[in-house]
Amino acid sequence: MKKYQVAIIGTNIGAKHFEDFQKVSDRFIVHTLCGLTRDAIDKILVSNNDTKISLNFDDVLKVKEIDIIDICLPPHLHFSACKKSLEAGKHVICEKPLVSSLKEVDELEKISKETGKIIFPVFQYRYGLAFSKFKALIGSGLAGKPLIASLETHWNRGKDYYSKPWRGTWDGEQGGAILSHAIHIHDLVSMILGPVSNVFAKLTTRVNDIEVEDCASLSIEMEDGTLVTSSITLGAANDTSRLKFCFSGLTVESGASPDKPYNPADDEWVFLPRAPITQRQIDEVLSKVEKPKSWYAGMFDEVANKLDGKISDEVTLLDARKSLEFVTAVYSSSRQNKSVKLPINIDHPLYSSWLPK
Repeated sequence: MKKYQVAIIGTNIGAKHFEDFQKVSDRFIVHTLCGLTRDAIDKILVSNNDTKISLNFDDVLKVKEIDIIDICLPPHLHFSACKKSLEAGKHVICEKPLVSSLKEVDELEKISKETGKIIFPVFQYRYGLAFSKFKALIGSGLAGKPLIASLETHWNRGKDYYSKPWRGTWDGEQGGAILSHAIHIHDLVSMILGPVSNVFAKLTTRVNDIEVEDCASLSIEMEDGTLVTSSITLGAANDTSRLKFCFSGLTVESGASPDKPYNPADDEWVFLPRAPITQRQIDEVLSKVEKPKSWYAGMFDEVANKLDGKISDEVTLLDARKSLEFVTAVYSSSRQNKSVKLPINIDHPLYSSWLPK
């Protein structure tokens, strides 16, 4: 089996990527870790003597044996880094948000097709036992018709978090809680319930002295008619992520452990039947679900499956586009104080950028 050689670009969230690449070391080798300073890289590598060190992104792109560039940079650098990597003949893994507009997504799709190289956006929350169980129940037919769902992204972000000068700004972070924090939980809803039809959004800044939003309340309708509410704040006492779905035959509620806000699929979930479905039927399906790799390791495993030509459940460029389409609709709704329909096409005023003028 081929081992894919990866270069990680960035040492902040890049440290987590490096850690989880070690969990799939049968399929990946971290060839190079690239950062701004040697000290930042050394803190990640510690006793690892195999991974090379670079302080120059352009030099990394010239290394022939590197198959994948894993971009873990601030959001405003994502588009240019993805573009350069694809044009250098590399596959790309890129942290969220993939880019800063639907126009940029569409440009990357064109470059990906021209180069024959794949972009793998990062949505690591999708991977873990809880979602494997949830998808198995839906696939079994026991869940039935989706009715309603509620989401909570209640996290704590203060002065320490915003001490990095690019955070909390439109130019640096490209958005606030909608883009940088709740983007994961909204992706999970689309993964389970399908496309969004329309959204009405209220955004505000109530917690921190920053340019972008840190509180939000959303009312969402899915294409199949399911209704979803999403509550978001960066002013909670701790970090919790909570999801609840009501289907005609099943109610599903995630755990809300303060130690698992960023990997809810590894938390304990409750799957309750609604008559005539029984708990015995549910438990029978759940007993057959094998524990998968979770979080980044689970996502990387699916990247390798895709590159190997196997059946895979990787995050696609279309998934990222749908996510950013939703972000665009949310910002549009908040500014117009009205419900906005999806999809968003090239004629929409925020297609090229949702940044305020």
